[in-house]
Amino acid sequence: MVQYARLLIVLSVAFLDHERAVVTYVPRTTLLRNTRFEVAHPARGFDPGAFDAQGLGGVPVTKLLRPLGTLDTATLQQVEIAVKSWLGLR
Repeated sequence: MVQYARLLIVLSVAFLDHERAVVTYVPRTTLLRNTRFEVAHPARGFDPGAFDAQGLGGVPVTKLLRPLGTLDTATLQQVEIAVKSWLGLR
């Protein structure tokens, strides 16, 4: 099976040495459905896309390749709102 790198946002708190090194991620997709859980994200060098809160997942830190950059505060806040909405949190 061939795996490929995906652009995603990592949402996590700092974990202690005795805790599992697992983070939650929000993937970026180019298959837009224009739902309230998508946050548009234009990225230079990438096709138009959005971060999709419905695609939340967890992964061990060891599976992450490398950081590609940082996300602006406004977009991160929109992603947080979309994730809370998807999970039914206030």
